[in-house]
Order: sequence, then structure tokens, then C-alpha cells
Amino acid sequence: MPLKNNKHTIKQIQKLKKKKSASKQQILQKRMATITNKRPKAPMSSGGIKWKGPAVFLFSLAFIILAVPTLIVIPFITNSEVSSQSIDQQGGAKETASAAETALVEDSAVEVAVMRAQTEQIENVPLEAYISGVVASEMPIEFEAEALKAQALAARTYVVNKMLYQKEEDASDVTDTIQDQVYKNDAELREKWGTNYNQNMKKISDAVLATKGQIITHNDKPIDPQFFSTSNGFTENSEDYYINEIPYLRSVSSPWDEASPYYLDQETFTFEQVETVLGIDLPNNKQLTIEATRTESKRVGELNLEGNTFTGREVREKLKLRSNDFSIEQKDNYLIFTTKGSGHGVGMSQYGANGMAKEGKTYEDIVKYYYKDVEISKMDDAVPALVMQ
Repeated sequence: MPLKNNKHTIKQIQKLKKKKSASKQQILQKRMATITNKRPKAPMSSGGIKWKGPAVFLFSLAFIILAVPTLIVIPFITNSEVSSQSIDQQGGAKETASAAETALVEDSAVEVAVMRAQTEQIENVPLEAYISGVVASEMPIEFEAEALKAQALAARTYVVNKMLYQKEEDASDVTDTIQDQVYKNDAELREKWGTNYNQNMKKISDAVLATKGQIITHNDKPIDPQFFSTSNGFTENSEDYYINEIPYLRSVSSPWDEASPYYLDQETFTFEQVETVLGIDLPNNKQLTIEATRTESKRVGELNLEGNTFTGREVREKLKLRSNDFSIEQKDNYLIFTTKGSGHGVGMSQYGANGMAKEGKTYEDIVKYYYKDVEISKMDDAVPALVMQ
């Protein structure tokens, strides 16, 4: 029940108590009048009224019945009102969060079929509620509002693009893992955030609602908005990590990422571990031949390791390195990999987006910086067929 109603209830209680006190007073007055009429009038003296025992007793009884409850009730009600105001202030975020969650559901004309990895069940989620679950899972809650908005826009564009071009035999639109976008539902977010749920959910909901119904388009079509955690100082051209050259996924400078806790990392492997993972043989007690070519973004394009050739992506994925910008140092029969950045490097850098937001850039600025020659369009205009389903 809304806390505003609780305040109203307290006022009603006050009125009821006043009515009860008034009723008690009227009853007592009637009883006193009856008793007085039956008793002879007290004799008067030059000194004033002369009280007798029964009259004193009745006066004391009246005082106890009327005055004492009033003294008790007034502080009680005042404290209750103060407590109610305090609770109302604490609960304000809860009411706001609930209103935002309701808006996310009501403002969604499209539902997303999400395959939940743990249960292997499909969960049908209103689009905007789904986006809030993705933003909350994919980007740190401490990030700036404009960065969260940029993430919401990218997340919505991603799932819309998937839904437009999915195959008929696909049981779901997306999974809830990094295979598509990480997604947590309301119950999972409550468990994740605990007592911070209300304020965090409000922040996420505000970001999602600010971009409601918007997607990123190129040549009037939704883009494939790749995004990742942290760059090495540059984003990657699509063809240098994937196969196809995509016009809006171009390498750009991203200097803000140096502030990311994931900017630098180091992993050490034995020769045996590298041999097993890469499927090669390495000679012991010998300085290995290690040569690498670099892409435009300074990531490893191709690695020659003792005559064995791999792409930077292959090495990164097989050894589970944070990035394909790595250098290798050999110490005895160990290889030390030092990486810069985290993720594939294509598209929007999340820590870069937050850095831009801290400098006062809007989510439109951020999106149009990391995705080249794109527009921000309304779903109703760009994908009317999907909205009308």
C-alpha cells in the first residue's frame, strides 16, 4: 500500500480519537449532571466553595478519564507522524522505482523471447523491461547516466536487429549470455543489488526510458551494434577481428579507457599449457621465435610462434586472454602474456563511453562517435513491421 495512504490513516486515527474523547466527555458531563441534580447543593461559606469527599473523588476521576489519555495520545500521534514522514522519505525511491518499472512494461509494444541458460526455458519479456535487464547486467551501475543511455540504445538496437533477421525455426530471439547480451530479470537484480535495488533500478529505468523506442540505423536499417568493455586506446575495424568490412564499425581513438581497471592484465602459461591449448609442440630450454603483425588499432593481427601461425583472435580466445592486443615475454619454459584492453575491441567501448559522458558528452554524441555515419531513429519509423507484430 502506498505510504501516502498510511499518512492519511494516521489522520483518520487522530480524528477518531478526538471523537472518542469528545463522546467520553459528553457522557461524563451527563453523568455528572445527573449526580449533581440528585445531591443537595454544597453549603456556601464566606471562604468560597467547600468541597466534600465525593465531589473531590468525582473531579479526580474526570481528570484521569479526560486529561491523562490526551497527554498520552498527543505525543504518540506526533511520533507516528514523524516516523511516517521518515519512512516516506526512505520509501520514495521504492515508489519511483516501481513507477519506472511499470512504465517499462507498459511502454513496450514488443516482447522479447529470451532463452534462459540456467533453466533452459524461454522467458517472454516486454522490450523495454528486457533492455533494462541488459543495461543492468552489461554496464556498471556506477557509470554516468549518458553512458547508460548509450548502452540502452545499443542493447535495443541489437535485439531489434536480431528479431528482424531471425530464422523461423529459432525458438527464442536471444540468449541471456555473452553469446548475445547478458540479461538478468527483476528477481535476479533484486538479489544482486540487495538494499540498493530501488535506487539502482531507478537509475537504469531512467536511462532506458530516456531512449525509449530509439534504435541506431545506417542507411535506414538497424545496425549490428557491437560493444565491449575496454579498448587498448583504439577500437578495432570489423574486418580485423571478424571477416566482413562493415562501414559503421571503424577504428577510432578511445583514450578514456586507460582509466578502466581492465586496461592492463597479465597471464603466465607453461609451455605445456600453451602446447595443449594451441595444439603445437614447443622445444624446451630454447629461446622461441615470437613474431607478430599489428592491425590499425595496434592489436595482434597474426602471430608466428615458433613456426606456428595464428590470428590474434585465435590466440586470445583459445588462451582466454582479455584482449588480442598482447605482447609475449619468455622466461625459461614459461610465456608471459601482457594484454591491453578487455573484449574484442569492435564498436563501442563501455569505459570509453563513460569517459566521454564524464566530459559532458550526450548519449547521441557517444553513439555517433563509436558508430560511424549512423542515425538515431524511432522504431515506429525504421521497423514498423516489427512494432505491428
